[in-house]
Amino acid sequence: MLFIETESPPPFYQEKITPARRRQLDQWFIGQRTQKYYLQRFEQFDIQGYLSPKWHWAAFFITFPWLLYRKRYMDAIVYSVAGWSFIQLNIAIVLVTFEFVAMSFVPDAYQMVTRIGIAAIIWLFWSFMVARWTDAYYYRMARREIADVLNDYPRDEVAQKAQLQREGGVSLFGLLLGFGLFVFALTVIKVQFLPIIAKPQENEILFNTYDIAKTTQNKVALLYAQTGQCPTDLSQAIDDPKVKLQIAIEAAGATDTDCAVIATIQKVRFPLRYLNDHTLVFYHEPNSDNWRCTTSLNEDLAPVSCSPN
Repeated sequence: MLFIETESPPPFYQEKITPARRRQLDQWFIGQRTQKYYLQRFEQFDIQGYLSPKWHWAAFFITFPWLLYRKRYMDAIVYSVAGWSFIQLNIAIVLVTFEFVAMSFVPDAYQMVTRIGIAAIIWLFWSFMVARWTDAYYYRMARREIADVLNDYPRDEVAQKAQLQREGGVSLFGLLLGFGLFVFALTVIKVQFLPIIAKPQENEILFNTYDIAKTTQNKVALLYAQTGQCPTDLSQAIDDPKVKLQIAIEAAGATDTDCAVIATIQKVRFPLRYLNDHTLVFYHEPNSDNWRCTTSLNEDLAPVSCSPN
């Protein structure tokens, strides 16, 4: 689509037919959907005598479904295989280069956002280029199909119309298929690939939360043993913004306690936002030296020494 001839006259242009005849053939190929728009574009290309970039919103946002909708099935396959592979290759090359050259200058908190931003810019640039040449591409397809039917059925208008309507027009099935494939791809990403990325991050967040809470509990236990009181005013310096610490004389999930260290997970972004507001609680049992651990996390996520509340 991005490698379209721009010579004059446009490819497959039939100079010998009249404008009225050409318009009729175009109408048969385009079909009723957005016919006025494409007839206007085709006329512009015919008058100027060469192909040029025009903007096409549908191709910018949904190129693959649009190709299926306009019955460009083989082109949709080529676009999805070659086009997407080309995009992914460019993203990989740029990301690897940026990783070695400049990523060390980006703060850790913004590195993932930077990677996503680089990939999005490359994808948007590709979509921009495709959208600029889509009308020229579709015009070229129309002229090619019209040239074929005029060659195959030079005097049979009924056969010409049938052939152009079969090769052109729109397909609601193709449109639904395109969106269905997008939904399938997003489902695969969510079910198969996101957990691969998220699991190490999840483990890191849970480990840090437990480590911070346990370290604080050791300090609190020592002060409690010395003073016999819960040091609720103990200063807490935490390097991890994803963990909020609180020392209190009561805590959710601890029905019988006089001192508790409560670690709350916060500010976790997609795809681990489900961890936000979950707590890990180390609490002291009155009239004993025992400290126990409880958590709002489920059994799969809870640390071994902590029981879900």
